[in-house]
Amino acid sequence: MAENDKAVPKAAVVEASSAMLQKQLYAIFTTPTAGIGPVLENLEPHLQFQVGLEEQGIMFAAGPLWNDEETEWRGEGIVVVRAQSRNAAIAIAESDPMHKCGARSFTVRPWMINEGSMTFRLDMSSQKLTML
Repeated sequence: MAENDKAVPKAAVVEASSAMLQKQLYAIFTTPTAGIGPVLENLEPHLQFQVGLEEQGIMFAAGPLWNDEETEWRGEGIVVVRAQSRNAAIAIAESDPMHKCGARSFTVRPWMINEGSMTFRLDMSSQKLTML
């Protein structure tokens, strides 16, 4: 194995980023199994499921993936969830109606958030909160 092909043990990454957030989440990459048709047919129950995850505090973020030209959607998406383990995240993904019916398949990858920022604006007169 070439030097640049070697993997870094998780413990080394955790140690190197010890002053950072180190929030463990799970990214679910979801892909159509038979084109966009079955995805569109199951979109409503899928979105209801997603909103339920959001209301339960499980959902961190989710949304469609555009094609590389950023001009169309072919049914792919990412769902990022809070879970106790990869197996728990897999169980969440398996519960999604889109996956239950076979319109999409999925893979789950552990993702540790270290860097980034979120900016919000609160307009007190209208009690409106906007993410910028």
